[in-house]
Amino acid sequence: MKARALAFYLPQFHPITENDEWWGAGFTEWTNTASARPRYPGHYQPHVPADLGFYDLRLPEVRAQQAEMAESHGVEAFVYWHYWFAGRRLLERPFDAVLRSDEPSLPFCLAWANQTWSGIWHGAPDRVLIAQEYPGSSDHRDHFRALLPAFSDDRYVRVDGRPLFYVFRPEQLPNPTEFVELWQGMAIEAGIGGLYLVAEMSDLLGHGPIFPDPFGPGFDAGVHVRIPVETTGVAAIRMRVLRRLGFPEVYRYARHPVERPTSTTGRPVLPCVYPGWDNTPRSGRRGLVAHGGSPELFQTHVRDAVERLSGHAPDHRLLFVKSWNEWAEGNHLEPDLRFGRRYLEALRDEVQVI
Repeated sequence: MKARALAFYLPQFHPITENDEWWGAGFTEWTNTASARPRYPGHYQPHVPADLGFYDLRLPEVRAQQAEMAESHGVEAFVYWHYWFAGRRLLERPFDAVLRSDEPSLPFCLAWANQTWSGIWHGAPDRVLIAQEYPGSSDHRDHFRALLPAFSDDRYVRVDGRPLFYVFRPEQLPNPTEFVELWQGMAIEAGIGGLYLVAEMSDLLGHGPIFPDPFGPGFDAGVHVRIPVETTGVAAIRMRVLRRLGFPEVYRYARHPVERPTSTTGRPVLPCVYPGWDNTPRSGRRGLVAHGGSPELFQTHVRDAVERLSGHAPDHRLLFVKSWNEWAEGNHLEPDLRFGRRYLEALRDEVQVI
């Protein structure tokens, strides 16, 4: 492969006690996905799954189908979102099943979604469901120990032999340097040779990364994450008009690759590409839409990202894809009724070596 495509994976598609209490019995991400509706003329909603249907991640057959589909279209690994709230884990069941059963064989790694859960996904932004807290080094130690079996698994994604771990909100860590140094020390003591720690450089609509320097605290790489939309000129004017009329925040899906920070072999800033973005199923009129996306436009973003990675050593050509299955964000590689497998095929055509 010309790049190592790593797709973020949401393990939410099964009921849990907490969601039953917060949103009603049986709530999953499908609840919002299936009930979505168009918010303006030409708005593509709802997104209806095709090949895999409205699946339940408790079923090993579903996880096997996902892995086969991903691998056959150039996805090297799933990046499972991982939730740790001062010792309390949520949505852990699918990944734990994968780890215990040795199936599927598709590689994986973990991304810590270190963010407070609120009702913002479901139209209640002021409602705090569970707070992300940082009790201190003892909690960081417990966290590392809990993940050591995963880091030691032969399927775990490695860079130069080191397991890759992704931090979603590094700017929210009270002391990022302390976290990095502690985990690296524990990884060496555990005999796994250290970690390849990656920090998200979230860039809200092109205003610049929230965490602009991941290398100062000691992270090995940053990932530039920006929703690919056009926010100037006619697009901005149209958005302001629609907002006044009570519509969501709507921009055109970018027809050209987005600008990214400089990346070098010593300070790698890795790209993240989006098949699309539309979180109105979760947020309604508070949502943001990348309007007019297509597999062909997505492919231009993938091509640009692969070219940017070409100067790095093969092991370091990491291309993050957001996401494999975030359906309520209109953000999925998995086939839907409108586009089928065309997004998967666009990715495959750019990352594979012909």
